[in-house]
Amino acid sequence: MMNQDEVLREFEEAGALLKGHFVLSSGLHSDTYLNKSIVSMYPDRTERLCRALAEKAITHFGNQIDYVIAPAMGAIIYGYETARHLNKPFMFTERVNGAFELRRGFSIEQDARILVIEDIVSTGLSARECIDAVRGLGGNVIGLACLIDRSNGTADVGVNIAPLASLAVEAWPADQLPEHLKSIPPIKPGSRGISQ
Repeated sequence: MMNQDEVLREFEEAGALLKGHFVLSSGLHSDTYLNKSIVSMYPDRTERLCRALAEKAITHFGNQIDYVIAPAMGAIIYGYETARHLNKPFMFTERVNGAFELRRGFSIEQDARILVIEDIVSTGLSARECIDAVRGLGGNVIGLACLIDRSNGTADVGVNIAPLASLAVEAWPADQLPEHLKSIPPIKPGSRGISQ
């Protein structure tokens, strides 16, 4: 299994661990951004990370998984590749009128054991919304596995989280920016209704 330094090295070597002034999809501002989309450009990196994520998921939650589900859009690639290593069916939720749903003919049985895969957990909002959608369909969410928990364990998604790496990355509301960010124009790289 990959250790934390190896996971972060995959991001660094892909040019996906960025420093500057970023507006996260949560609306908070940060001086660090993890661009998982850049990492997923490289199939070899994605395969290594997701194989390790599948191993981590089995270690933390066991192999009693019926389905792997990820929230669209950013986690689809990582969810699929992790499901491939687990040899489990994969589905994704997508937003319909602002709420996550299973569409495209996807369905789960009552009490099906679901592993949710996320790419980066910051506030945990997308993960919580995905988990709530799955529970609303009668699924039993056994846990969430993610590449990086940038909340360093403080995000509450309603289930146990198994991250490949954890970082304590600060984030601030727009009206409480630290001095080092005030003079840098913000970049908005997120996906929840925010585009660059």
